[in-house]
Amino acid sequence: MTLITGGAGFIGTNLADRIAREGGRVLIYDNLSRAGVERNLKWLKQRHGDRISVDVADIRDNERIEAAVAQAVRVFHMAAQVAVTTSLADPLTDFQINAAGTLSLLEALRKRHKPPPLVFASTNKLYGECVARDQLSEEATRYRPRRLGLRRGIDELCPIQLVSPYGCSKGAADQYVLDYARAFGIPAAVMRMSCIYGPRQFGTTDQGWVAHFVGACLQGETITVYGDGKQVRDILFVEDAVNAYLLVQSHMPQISGQVFNLGGGPRNAVSLLELLALLEGLTKTKPKVRFDNWRHGDQLYYVSDTTHLRRATGWQPTVSYTRGIAQLHHWLSGFLGTHTLHRERVPA
Repeated sequence: MTLITGGAGFIGTNLADRIAREGGRVLIYDNLSRAGVERNLKWLKQRHGDRISVDVADIRDNERIEAAVAQAVRVFHMAAQVAVTTSLADPLTDFQINAAGTLSLLEALRKRHKPPPLVFASTNKLYGECVARDQLSEEATRYRPRRLGLRRGIDELCPIQLVSPYGCSKGAADQYVLDYARAFGIPAAVMRMSCIYGPRQFGTTDQGWVAHFVGACLQGETITVYGDGKQVRDILFVEDAVNAYLLVQSHMPQISGQVFNLGGGPRNAVSLLELLALLEGLTKTKPKVRFDNWRHGDQLYYVSDTTHLRRATGWQPTVSYTRGIAQLHHWLSGFLGTHTLHRERVPA
């Protein structure tokens, strides 16, 4: 059985759906704290029945996570507190979930005679302000690196710069996973993700900004852009992300103890302003936008260099951001025909 912690979330749901469609059994371990995830569970159960098992429990519950790990032949660890803003409001809970919760999972794995392989969902926030403002040119709709080398993206050799409690807690978890692979021989790898988007994502202003922008445009809501909107991210369609996670698992233990950047790369790099213009073309309506101050820890420019992942596994993105956004727009249009989106902030 495949264990997915945080499996009712956006990426976990898409990953569980793929595994179940291919005939596998999945144990979803989730405390259901994020708005909308109950819908994901219902959808999975309706599609796959007994292939989906659910344990509604918290990653901080040592006994429950140990019992879940005891059933697993492989593990994807996605359970997390996911918002920088929430970490600033409640750093202690953020640490307990992201750092201490990951350590509890690792200890449960270490107790197994033959630990199942683990892939951990980390974040590009570990790199902090990896590209400084003075390294960027400001253009009409985006920031662009002055140096050609930076335009190829940020690789895994970029020094870690932990900014915000969220960055610190995820950074601690990231390093614990890598060290448990080295010190205890647990087959494990780390995926430092950029912005993943696609169906089953219920975005908010705090996390999942691509889906939040699409949903707000469809519902005629005002979008708040923090900063000037020229900040750039490489965005990756969720099916490409699922492919990457499964490929990394399939290449264990050869790549155990390694870290991989996961994102859309330079070809899928887009600024907030450019995404809004794309949405205007899809919806035939100009999005309502207001601007506010920059937020703490917001990167002006982040684009992943995924060369290491490609060389290790053969992975590369296949869905362009224009095609992927159109698919997300289509899915959300249908979803909103029968549902409403939750707009509360991400809970701790």
